[in-house]
Amino acid sequence: MKIEVITCKNCENTYEKGFQFCPHCGQKTDDELTLGVLFYNTISNYFSFDARFFKSYIPLMFKPGYLAKKFIEGKRLLYLHPAQMYLFISVVFFFLFSFIARETTEQFDKALKKGIDKTETVIDSLKNDKLLDSLKTEQFLKPISENKIPVEILKENKELDSILKDKDKKEVVKTSFNFDNNKIDSLIAVNAPESEIYKAMGLKDDAWAFQKKFYSQMLKFYKQRNGGSILQAFYDSIPIAMFILLPIFALLLKLFYYKKGSFSYHLVFTFYFFSFLFMVFSFLILADLISALPGYLIGLAMFSTFFYLLLAVKHFYKQGYFLSFIKSGIISFLFLSFVIPLAIIIIGISAFLFY
Repeated sequence: MKIEVITCKNCENTYEKGFQFCPHCGQKTDDELTLGVLFYNTISNYFSFDARFFKSYIPLMFKPGYLAKKFIEGKRLLYLHPAQMYLFISVVFFFLFSFIARETTEQFDKALKKGIDKTETVIDSLKNDKLLDSLKTEQFLKPISENKIPVEILKENKELDSILKDKDKKEVVKTSFNFDNNKIDSLIAVNAPESEIYKAMGLKDDAWAFQKKFYSQMLKFYKQRNGGSILQAFYDSIPIAMFILLPIFALLLKLFYYKKGSFSYHLVFTFYFFSFLFMVFSFLILADLISALPGYLIGLAMFSTFFYLLLAVKHFYKQGYFLSFIKSGIISFLFLSFVIPLAIIIIGISAFLFY
C-alpha cells in the first residue's frame, strides 16, 4: 500500500498524511486563511497573546518574584517569556497613556498661547504707558517753554525728573529668552538670514555646534509658539528610554546581589517587575479615564509597587525581610532620585533639540 505524503506549505518538507501539524516546523496542516486565523496569528506572533499569558498573569500580579524564579529554574516554556510579557503589557500601557498625553499636550498648548497673549497685552500696556509718559512730559515742558523757566530748577521735582529719565531710556521689550522681541520680529518679517537672527538673539560667532543647534530650535519654537510638539516628542521618547532604564535597574540589582547570578538573571527579574509596574499604571489610567481617582488611591497604588518589590526580591534572591527591605529601599531611592531624573533631563533635551 502506497503511503500518501504531504508537502508542507511553510518549510516544504514532506511528511505522511494524517498529521495535524507539520513534524518539521509545526505549522497546521489544514491552515486555511480566514479572518479568525489572520487575527489569531497576528496577536500570537507579535504579542504572544496565548494560554501562556493567562497562565502567567496571576503569578505576575499576586506572586512577586515567582515567574522570575521559575524562569531561572528552567521552566521557560510553561510561562510567558519575560521580554514578551514586558513587550505586550508595555504596548497596552503606552496605548492608554497616549490618551493622557494627548490631553496634556492640548492643555499645554492652550496655556502657552494664553501666556503669550498675556505677554503681548502687557507689552502693549507698556507701550501705552510710554505714550502717556510722553504726553505728561509735554504737559510739563509746555509751561516751562512759555514762562521761560530753566529746566534745571524744575528737575528738582521728582515726578518730572522721573519722566525725563524714562523718556531718555531706549524702549526695548524682551522675551523670556532674553532678546529684543521687536527686533527679532522685524528680522523675521523681512526674511532676514537666520545667521543674523541668531546674532540678534545673542549667539556668538565662536559658539559650539550644540549652542547653534539650541538656538536653531529656540528660533523654531519662537516662530511656531507650539510647545505641545516638544511635549509630544518627550512622550514619544519614553518607550525608547525604557530600554535604557531597564538595564540600569538590572545593574543596580547586580551591584546589591552580585553573588546571586549573572546579569541576565537580574534582567529577567527586571522584565517581570516592570511588567507588573506597567500593569498597575494601566489600571490607574483606565480607572482615571472612566472617573477621576482620589489622590489617596493613587498614593496607595504607588506604595503597593514598593511592597511588591520587597516581596519579589525576598522570594527571588532568598534573603530575609530585613535585608530585602534595606536593599530594595536603597535600590528604589537610587533609581527614583538619580536615574529617572537624569533620564528625564536627557529625554527633555533630546525632545527639544530634535522635535
